[in-house]
Amino acid sequence: MPKSSTTSPTPLKLGSLLPQTGALAFLGPPEIAGVNLAVKQINEAGGVLGHPVEITHRDSGDTTTDIATQSVTNLLGQGVSAIIGAASSGVSKTVINQITGAGVVQFSPANTSPDFSTWNAHGLYWRTAPSDVLQGRVLGNYMASCGAQTLGMIVLNDAYGTGLRDNVQKAFEAAGGKVVDQELFNEGDSQFSSQVDKVVAAKPDAIAVISFDQAKQIIPLLTAKGVKPTQMFFVDGNTSDYSKDLKPGTLKGAQGTTPGTFAKDDFKKQLATVDSGLKDYNYAGESWDAVNLIALAAEEAKSTKGTDIAAHLQDVSEGGQKCYDFASCVTLLRQGKDIDYDGKSGPVSFAKNGDPQEAYIGIYQFDDNNKPQPVREEYGKLS
Repeated sequence: MPKSSTTSPTPLKLGSLLPQTGALAFLGPPEIAGVNLAVKQINEAGGVLGHPVEITHRDSGDTTTDIATQSVTNLLGQGVSAIIGAASSGVSKTVINQITGAGVVQFSPANTSPDFSTWNAHGLYWRTAPSDVLQGRVLGNYMASCGAQTLGMIVLNDAYGTGLRDNVQKAFEAAGGKVVDQELFNEGDSQFSSQVDKVVAAKPDAIAVISFDQAKQIIPLLTAKGVKPTQMFFVDGNTSDYSKDLKPGTLKGAQGTTPGTFAKDDFKKQLATVDSGLKDYNYAGESWDAVNLIALAAEEAKSTKGTDIAAHLQDVSEGGQKCYDFASCVTLLRQGKDIDYDGKSGPVSFAKNGDPQEAYIGIYQFDDNNKPQPVREEYGKLS
């Protein structure tokens, strides 16, 4: 590989703000593995601008704590150029101004709230996960295509939950369906009987559970009321492996959606080199892509400064020669060529606001062991 023509005064320092505790902790391992794998591969390819990339991991917690604020303060104090995270849209809302106000790139692999599309983040906020406009459209249409004419929803009352709810409702009603009930709960709640009772009483054909790990308590309440698993639909916050949480067969036939393409076998094997116990793969590809894109933007900018990196993120994502990992892409850059990076999460082409303009939504169905298995992918554009 050609060497970089520029050696930066300092190495590219990255931080991660991903969930090690809290309601979204199950997403932490695949996201952290995606970050670590990308850093490992970048450094094996010679690093960025003459130095190995450095990574520091910190916990994001959830919105019931101020862990994220403390973590961001720590990372900014270490002089990071970019922070990968948070996973939760609600958490990102608490720190986005702190991060971008410091001239640091915030790059989330999993934020899906539409609110970030118009956030005044000085061009420093980016994400590889598509806005819930797309996931909501796919899920709403899919439930209607499965024959549901009426829909009930149990929804986390935060930026993620209500944003996704609104887009699911819009798509479901546009397909001819009717939302007959929707019940909210708050982060930190531990009792969901009243929400379940009201939704079930409305006798919907389908029930969408828009939550994080609260689904572990909600699912048994639904089944106890006679709701069949084939009536249940889940989203990226809770389409997870419940083999250790629920009796076998509890969710057989239930379905869920998650942004991104299915994790391929070769990628799973690569992830195992940094986390041999990995079982979930949600947003691993988006996290891997985030690190690669930041590194490539730094190479093109010939700078590790956050604002310089941000100014080149859109350019490395579109309009040039296709490439699919750091080594091949950085080779082209160092040869003076324009690149168009596509990654493990699918095609990546950014709008000026940091949103991906196209993406895939994966549809999963739960098996006898309550594990989600890939069924098919739906492609969509947001531009």
